[in-house]
Amino acid sequence: MGGSQMEGQNASAGFKSGYVAIVGAPNVGKSTLLNRILREKISITTPKPQTTRNRILGILNEPDCQMIFVDTPGIHSARDSFNRILVETALSTLREVDAVCFLMDASGGDRDINDFIVENLRRLESPIILAINKIDTLQEKSRLLPFMEHCRGLLPFHAIIPICALSGDGVDVLVEEVRGLLPAGPRYFPEDYITDMPERFLAGEIIREKIFHLVHQEVPYAVAVVVEEFTEEPQRNLIRIQAAINVERDSQKAIIIGKQGQMLKEIGKQARKDMEVLLGCRIYLGLFVRVQKDWRKDRRTLTEFGYSPR
Repeated sequence: MGGSQMEGQNASAGFKSGYVAIVGAPNVGKSTLLNRILREKISITTPKPQTTRNRILGILNEPDCQMIFVDTPGIHSARDSFNRILVETALSTLREVDAVCFLMDASGGDRDINDFIVENLRRLESPIILAINKIDTLQEKSRLLPFMEHCRGLLPFHAIIPICALSGDGVDVLVEEVRGLLPAGPRYFPEDYITDMPERFLAGEIIREKIFHLVHQEVPYAVAVVVEEFTEEPQRNLIRIQAAINVERDSQKAIIIGKQGQMLKEIGKQARKDMEVLLGCRIYLGLFVRVQKDWRKDRRTLTEFGYSPR
């Protein structure tokens, strides 16, 4: 499921492969779309914006094709070091792919952010597909066609496709359009891979997702999860995981732990359940909370926590 990228393997004549970036504003549904395409959950989803922090590969394997989708952090106006790194990560991905899927909210979303993304896409030579997401939220369906017509004037898109990533409506059409854009090439990853991310990274992401779902206000944004131990015991069908939940303030630590440790216990309970489904074995999960003051402003700490542009 995870591992390092391999040298391209020889493929039969007519085999196609390539990388496709999924870009868009925060909370537009990029991670939901990736999970829907793969029919597996490898990228965390929450109702809060700016949840994805790393570039995550999702690999769709078919008999004649390998599509490698790249989920990126939401592009937004970045003021501090941490958020600038997220935006740099997303924008740098655009220079490395064979095609781009630009995801836009059917409601129009944040015009300034979308204009900023369009300006960056304008410099690319790679073909771009516009996917208009969340069409199920439109109260007046008649607004969709005029909006699509407006979008045609933004860029020479290869295609404009209305979708609902949550339900899957239109996603198969999107995947077929992507397939048509990919060049002939080898199979870069083994057929049983769905991501290049190591299992310990995915475990940390699951913990962070549960914090976003269970803890309110701004506290989840100050959290960095570091998996410090990941030990497999095959004979017992068990993985032992120890993870540090890093926060910036003592008050945040108290919120994560909760009264008599109940919040931390619930985070662990829900995370362990999802890990067992994802990894297919029993999980022993140990969590502790550590204060790392103002870690989002410290470039050195950001790098230690795995947040650095590629």
